[in-house]
Amino acid sequence: MILRQFLHSDPVGISYLFGCGGKAAGAVVDPVGDIQPYLQAADNTGMRIHFVIDTHVHADHLSVGRALAAAAGAEYVLSTEAGVSFPYKGVHDGDVLPLGNVSATVMHTPSHTPEHICILVTDQTRANEPWFVFTGHTLMVGDLGRTELAVSAEEGARQLFRSVSRLKELPDYVEVLPGAYAGSVCGRRLSGKPSSAIGFEKRHNQAFTIEDEAEFVRFMVAEIPPAPPEAARIRAANSGMAAAAA
Repeated sequence: MILRQFLHSDPVGISYLFGCGGKAAGAVVDPVGDIQPYLQAADNTGMRIHFVIDTHVHADHLSVGRALAAAAGAEYVLSTEAGVSFPYKGVHDGDVLPLGNVSATVMHTPSHTPEHICILVTDQTRANEPWFVFTGHTLMVGDLGRTELAVSAEEGARQLFRSVSRLKELPDYVEVLPGAYAGSVCGRRLSGKPSSAIGFEKRHNQAFTIEDEAEFVRFMVAEIPPAPPEAARIRAANSGMAAAAA
């Protein structure tokens, strides 16, 4: 297993390169900024990038996912629910992206956005059980992601409740690798530590501990952080619906 984490400060976010070193097959999750560091990291680890995955259509930064996929000769991956205007590899809940001895299973987790996905990763050279999960902006360290683009804040929170209930079913030892950390506008109580575990978040993430749906909805619609001022324009650009400079 190869795993590299890239921490970004403007905007605050986290990207990843992971995959099978033995079979030289890798993927990038939620790339931000210059594409060269991902290409260089793949080269340094001897891997070819097969997939570039965005966990959702971002609204806080212009995605470089398609540009990286083109440069690497990879497939650009989004949920089939994304509703974008360009060709891409659409994935459904339960789909598996093969990466040699590593498998990446898609979990559709509508929450932060309706098309949001998480990626559950297993290294089959070590076990048939999952090792870690890329949670994007659904589950972060210390909080859950702000809901966006729902019919109402309450309906968004209900979708989020169902999504996090699925994540709670994962074994406690599964590592949580989120898409953001402290300083991001996508959560309220984010930790500066950019990784955690399902079991730790069950015990110490206030939003993640709530088991009653009505209580959860009340908690999540209180103190919702505002979306970035350019969120609508950025999401439109990332969807291919508008020019990036518009």
